[in-house]
Amino acid sequence: MGLKLSILDQSPIDEGETAEEAFLHTVELAKKAEELGYYRFWVSEHHDSDKLMGSSPEVLISYLLAQTKRIRIGSGGVMLQHYSPYKVAENFNVLASLAPGRVDLGIGRAPGGLPRSTKALQQESYRGAKPLEDKLVELEQYLSSSLPENHPLFGVKAVPAPQKLPELYLLGTSASSAALAAQTGIPYVFAKFINGDEAVIEQALRTYRSKFISLHGAKPQAILGVSVIITDTDEEAKALAVDSKHVKIQLESGRTINVKSLEAAEEYGRQSDEKFTVEVKDTPIIHGSKQTVRELLLDLQRRYEVDELIIIVAMKSFAERLHAYELLQEAFSELTV
Repeated sequence: MGLKLSILDQSPIDEGETAEEAFLHTVELAKKAEELGYYRFWVSEHHDSDKLMGSSPEVLISYLLAQTKRIRIGSGGVMLQHYSPYKVAENFNVLASLAPGRVDLGIGRAPGGLPRSTKALQQESYRGAKPLEDKLVELEQYLSSSLPENHPLFGVKAVPAPQKLPELYLLGTSASSAALAAQTGIPYVFAKFINGDEAVIEQALRTYRSKFISLHGAKPQAILGVSVIITDTDEEAKALAVDSKHVKIQLESGRTINVKSLEAAEEYGRQSDEKFTVEVKDTPIIHGSKQTVRELLLDLQRRYEVDELIIIVAMKSFAERLHAYELLQEAFSELTV
């Protein structure tokens, strides 16, 4: 089985830098990814953050498409719960018309921010928004021009109609998200960099493959999103990985939210106006020299039977991240397809 390597970039601000510099780094990394032979390059969506600048992936994607020539560019992902499926379909149909065959539309289930930013995005619909499951189905119908006759908006088209549609993906961290991707008949990306529980990953991928419904002749396509620290030596990478933590908030209502820090967890709980508990664990980061990381990633590929890994390098400076992606491509140069 060949292995595709792809990149997820969150446009982080390095210490002492500006948002403008963060976006310049993203553009430079996308160009380098194309040069190095990475398969796709995705950008994320985060709101009201002082650390991650990618609040509008569709706008950033348009710029990255204009700055590259071959590599697939997409979202990892658009937080559909905030938006009209019709408008998202229109946005990505425009992108797919401008760059045929190069556009991915990854959909995320998380809010991408704290409760106040969610309220700001959704305004009066904050408490009565349509379930994400319904929105995802409707989005796929707009993209494929298959809105059923019994739909109240039957006949509405998401224009333009590109010759090559944007490819739709669902990102998630649970068996429920896997089941939703399967029922919708679209590729599924499990974000191991958020949830590294092996039992959960196995259950999610098993659920996805067993319940997959092929709506347009598609076959199940499972991808793994992995956090990596890769340096010149195992010792150096291990030292960098020690400080990485994963924080989970459990709200009284039953919702579970994953955030980057204890401070963010406490602020989320405060803004939610609910009782909450916080759990802190070591982040599930693959780390080591390029030889070590290669073996660890190949083991993941064999264990979960995937043919693509989307990599997010968990290192603080852009220079470190860029070097890590170079080392990773060197390690896999004879295996990538």
